[in-house]
Amino acid sequence: MTKCVLLSFDVEEFDVPNEYGLPISPEEGVGVTSEGLVRLLGLIENLDITATWFVTVKFAQSRPDLMTRLAGRYEIASHGFNHSGLEPGDLSASRIELERLTGKMVCGFRSPRLEAVRHDDILAAGYAYDSSLNPIWLPGRYMNLFTPRLPHRSKGLPVLPISTSPVIRYPLFWLSFKRTPLWLFKAMSSWALNDNGYLNIYFHPWEFSDLASWGLPGWLKNPNGEKMLEKLATYLLWLKKRASFIACADFTS
Repeated sequence: MTKCVLLSFDVEEFDVPNEYGLPISPEEGVGVTSEGLVRLLGLIENLDITATWFVTVKFAQSRPDLMTRLAGRYEIASHGFNHSGLEPGDLSASRIELERLTGKMVCGFRSPRLEAVRHDDILAAGYAYDSSLNPIWLPGRYMNLFTPRLPHRSKGLPVLPISTSPVIRYPLFWLSFKRTPLWLFKAMSSWALNDNGYLNIYFHPWEFSDLASWGLPGWLKNPNGEKMLEKLATYLLWLKKRASFIACADFTS
């Protein structure tokens, strides 16, 4: 069986400082994400790999130039209307607006901050899959250790959980990538890839911006900017020798 990688990015307005009482304007939030996105796109395009971009409508409306660049080559999926949370009607409204802005069908959904959303509501809003489940325990955020670790259907909706290692559920996502030595992250990735035949991993463009001026905890922001980009480049080149990169929508079809 051909192994595959579902690489995705949550393209949202950078609002992490708000969680630490640090004021940031909407314009600054879009600017930080835009800086990282331009840097990140250079890498993804140079590596010639496929990725899925879960985008908030707020960011898409703020940077139509970057949305045109994304939609020209990649799958666009919904990350809600804005990153502050979901309001009634946001599920369908975000899909419809992203389709209008990009001219592409939007099949996938990932909720802001991976908040739990009823799967029958996601289906009713016209989506073909959901990738909002991170089946790990993240203190202060969510406890999902007893949820399914592998792709499954819920209320008829295909669900693509973020990848973990088998058995111990070692997390394989942006925060663990930051905090884990690369050799160990590769070992856990290899374990999951060989056992499951695929990886579903995600990051944020703002991680690839210079975050030095923001008074965020070191464990959250470091590495960032060019150092984070270099680490990701090394990891993606390693993965490219072991698997094919495909869009999330293609994995579910």
